[in-house]
Amino acid sequence: MADQELFMQNMLTELTTSQRFTEGNAPAFSPDRVNYDPASPLNGRRVAFLGSSITYGLFAKGVSFVDYLQAKDGLVATKAAVSGTTLAGTDVNGYLKRMKRRFNGQKAYDLFVCQLSTNDTRHGATLGERTGNEQREGFDLSTTLGAIEEICAYVKQTLDCPVLFYTCVNQKDDGTYAQLVDELKLLQAKWDFAILDLFNDAGLNAATAARPNAMYDEVHPTQAGYLKLWLPVFEQKLGALLG
Repeated sequence: MADQELFMQNMLTELTTSQRFTEGNAPAFSPDRVNYDPASPLNGRRVAFLGSSITYGLFAKGVSFVDYLQAKDGLVATKAAVSGTTLAGTDVNGYLKRMKRRFNGQKAYDLFVCQLSTNDTRHGATLGERTGNEQREGFDLSTTLGAIEEICAYVKQTLDCPVLFYTCVNQKDDGTYAQLVDELKLLQAKWDFAILDLFNDAGLNAATAARPNAMYDEVHPTQAGYLKLWLPVFEQKLGALLG
């Protein structure tokens, strides 16, 4: 955890002189400036979000697509996101411990959304192996795939709602995140979850390249990126799942 904290501290220090950060998080992109649409099909729907820095909005002043879904569409969201954390492992702030602490079955949700974190590949987490279709417990939580299966099993048993995994834009991937995305897709049939594949979305990636202030770096959007590029994609996907 010390390495993660050091990484976060070094990255945050750069913000004071970053033109991308300043322009991408200009007041015009604030959720306060977004017009609320009471006729949105997402209005009043309850959605849980589990993730790390991209779900949190690390380089967007703590604002992400989740906050825009609340501001514009009236989504009732619970955002359980901690920057620098991984799916794999049992760290107190990691995905698994946080999921079981924040989503303990006392509240009902219409959908559970989980970010396929880029931190697992960056921090060298073991990918692991997919288990057979009959196995529904006893996963290797030290691996990324084991953690994904644990999340699916937990949500089914505890929250009993549909699950959506979303992948992330990763402009400088060395192939390891692409492999993780492929493995996620191979688990889809077993666990019957939906996928929003931003990593392989050619249109989104082209729009991102055309709008320099949309991203702070190769993986983290700014408020401009979340509002102008990510929000419409999430509105469409969530609308299809919840409409």
